[in-house]
Amino acid sequence: MRVVIQRVSMATVSIDKVEKSTMGSGLLILLGIESADDQSDIDWLTGKILRLRIFDDEQGVMNKSITDVNGEIMVVSQFTLHASTKKGNRPSYIKAAPPAMALKLYNDFVNTIERQQQKPVKTGEFGAMMDIELINSGPVTILIDTKNKE
Repeated sequence: MRVVIQRVSMATVSIDKVEKSTMGSGLLILLGIESADDQSDIDWLTGKILRLRIFDDEQGVMNKSITDVNGEIMVVSQFTLHASTKKGNRPSYIKAAPPAMALKLYNDFVNTIERQQQKPVKTGEFGAMMDIELINSGPVTILIDTKNKE
């Protein structure tokens, strides 16, 4: 699994110009799932995300987690995070999980975060063409890949 995590002051997902989800301060997570991913990737990654200290404390130092600040989370599926551009100019998505597998793992990922954080997670719509508006706070953008745990 590969994620792009953005600390945001707001984010909105729209489909066909209709708002699907909106959130205030928190994390926008773009999630890419590959064929080799499983529940162990979800468990490791969700724990890592919820413990990331990327929110300011009282001294203005990034020392608080999403849980510490009671922030919101939005998860949007993005298979293009597994694009390979090694050959030619047209990206290959051969490592991206097939849709049925990716949908299951996407839902498991969202449910795991909801369970661990004990609050609802906002989402996009799996497989839909989405427009995302956001205000990146900082800007703070973090990349994590479960295949690079060590």
